[in-house]
Amino acid sequence: MTSKVVYEGNLRTRLTHLHSGTQIITDAPLDNQGLAQAFSPTDLVATALGSCMMTIMGIKARDMGLDLTGTEIDITKVMASNPRRISEVHATLKFPPNNFTDKDKTILENAARACPVAHSLHPDIKQELVFVW
Repeated sequence: MTSKVVYEGNLRTRLTHLHSGTQIITDAPLDNQGLAQAFSPTDLVATALGSCMMTIMGIKARDMGLDLTGTEIDITKVMASNPRRISEVHATLKFPPNNFTDKDKTILENAARACPVAHSLHPDIKQELVFVW
């Protein structure tokens, strides 16, 4: 098993990563009867895209002898209705000052687009990526 999800009531869940014991709390969002005191499940999906892109770029950068420390990704999730679903994820990847070549940038951008979460999301979900070098 990978994880366990326990419903704690009041539209809140506690997620446990079984290998590490790390826990995450989720709440339903305000626009869906929740308290929004934590990530919603759809927030986690959108945020997982950014985390996955950063991880895959980090692996590629390490292999190339580059340092991405301080890179930030701002995520915006857009919801649609009928049925309620994620329709878009906007990610702005902001890199600290660096001396990356155009070739480095192309390799890292391609790595971000090739992350497993990006390939796991339904093709109808628009993924808009902006790279700020």
